[in-house]
Amino acid sequence: MNRYIQLVEDDEDIRFIVEYILEDSGYHVESFPNATLFLERTNKTEVDLVILDVMLPDGNGIDLCRAHKNDPLTEKIPVMVMSAHARAKSILEEACADDFISKPFDLDNFLRKVKLILNDK
Repeated sequence: MNRYIQLVEDDEDIRFIVEYILEDSGYHVESFPNATLFLERTNKTEVDLVILDVMLPDGNGIDLCRAHKNDPLTEKIPVMVMSAHARAKSILEEACADDFISKPFDLDNFLRKVKLILNDK
């Protein structure tokens, strides 16, 4: 498959599970525990999907998503936002995200959403 996903999630357990599920499904995953490390990343353009948590210790996924979508280098890379505290419609509109998943989420549903965004079967 060779699809490359970047994941920003501060909760170590959730980050581990999501990374495991994605890698088990054939995706290459690079994960970040906070906004700062995500913003300092060197590989910004060869990414197939970015998954962002909304509430981070040093920022929030809405702002990260908006900046990602306003950057000509990354604007076409899809973003999925996940949160336990936000409503899907407001997140999609405010952050310009391509999709949203509410925490806690069913892992099969999560993986189905990832595959839909990436047009993988």
